[in-house]
Amino acid sequence: MTAVAATPTVEGIRAAIAPILQRLRATAAARERARDHAFADVRALAEQRITLTGIAVEDGGAGGSLRDVADLVVAIARADSNVAQALRGSFLTANRVATRPDLPHREVTLRRLRAGDLFAGTSNERTGGASGSVSTTIRRDGDGYLINGEKYYSTGGLYATWFSGSAQDEHGEVVFFTVPADREGVQRLDDFDAVGQRLTASGTTRLVNVRAAADEVVPRDNHLLDNPWLGSFAQLYLAAIEAGIAAAALDDAARFAREKARPIKHSSATRSVEDPYVREVVGEIAARAHAARSAVLLAAEVLDRVRGLTGPAARTAGAEAAVTVAQSGVVAIDSALRAAELLFDVAGGSITDRDLGFDRHWRNARVVANHNPRRWKAAVAGAYHLTGEEPPTTGLF
Repeated sequence: MTAVAATPTVEGIRAAIAPILQRLRATAAARERARDHAFADVRALAEQRITLTGIAVEDGGAGGSLRDVADLVVAIARADSNVAQALRGSFLTANRVATRPDLPHREVTLRRLRAGDLFAGTSNERTGGASGSVSTTIRRDGDGYLINGEKYYSTGGLYATWFSGSAQDEHGEVVFFTVPADREGVQRLDDFDAVGQRLTASGTTRLVNVRAAADEVVPRDNHLLDNPWLGSFAQLYLAAIEAGIAAAALDDAARFAREKARPIKHSSATRSVEDPYVREVVGEIAARAHAARSAVLLAAEVLDRVRGLTGPAARTAGAEAAVTVAQSGVVAIDSALRAAELLFDVAGGSITDRDLGFDRHWRNARVVANHNPRRWKAAVAGAYHLTGEEPPTTGLF
C-alpha cells in the first residue's frame, strides 16, 4: 500500500488511490457475483484519507474545491459505484465540516476524518408512519441515554466506524446521535436486496439498548437558515455516482470492442474497432459520459459559490445551486441509463454473458436514480425558470 503522506493534498490522494481503484475496477463484476464486499480496498481508501479532499488545509484537510470532491467521487464510482455509494455518508460528514464552522462537535469530527474513520447514518425507518417520521426512541439513563429502534438504508453501514441517526426523546423532540458502529447493541445487517447497488453495505441497523453519552447527542437545529437547501451536496453526490457509472460503461464498451468483439457477418469491417456502427455507439457512450461528468462538475462549481454567503445573497445562491444540482441529476441519470444500455450494441450475443456482469451498470444506475425521482427534479427546475419558484427544502434537490 502507498504510504500516507504527512500533509495530504488533492493530487497526492488521487495518486495514492489510483492502484486501489484499479483493483476495484478489475474485481467489481466477480465480487458482485459472489456477494463479496470490498472491505480491504475500502479500508485502503479510508487510510489515504480521501474525505479530507475539500476540507481546508488549516483544518488539517487536503484543500481543494467542491469540484475536486465531485471529480473524486466520479472516479471512485467509475471503478465501483457500490463503493462510491457506501462512502456517501463519510463524504457528507466531511462536507458538513467543510461548510459549517458552527457544526456541533466539529473538532471531534475533524479529528475522526483525519484518522481515516468512515461514517454511516440514516433517519430512514420502515414503520408504516408518515415519510420522515421517527419512531426510534432515546431515553435518559443515568448520565447518558439508551437508544432503541431500527433504521433502514444505512448506506455504508458495514464499513463504518461511526453510525449516526435520529431518535425521539421523552418530550417528542427529535435529536441526533453519533455512536461507534461497533458499540454493544448496534446490530448491522447485510439485508439490502435491490436489483443493483448490491454491495453498498446499506442494510438495516438495529439499535438495542445502545448507550450514548451526553456529548454524542445533539438536538435538532430548527433555526431559520439563510440557505435552507443543505441537501444539495447529497444530491450532487448521487449525480456524481451516475456519471461514474456512465464512464464505467464506456470503459467496458471500448475494452470489449478492442479485445473480444467480432464484426457481424454483413459488416464491411475486418475488426470491430473498424466497424462504423461500433464506432458510432462507442462515440455516443463517450458523449453521454462526458455530458454527465460535465454537468456534475459545473453543478459543483455553482454549489461551491454558496459557501461563505449570508442573508438574502445566501438564499438566492442556494436556490440557484439546488436547481443546478437537480438539473445535473437529470442529465447524469439519463446519461448513465442510456450509456449502460448502449454498451450492449458494440457486440452480439457474447457481450451478454453473465460472467461479464455488464448488466450491473444499468442496474446500478437504475437503483441510484430511484433514490429521488428525476421527473420531480426536472419539474422543480422548470418551475424555477418559468416563475422563479424556489425548490422545495426537503433535501431531495
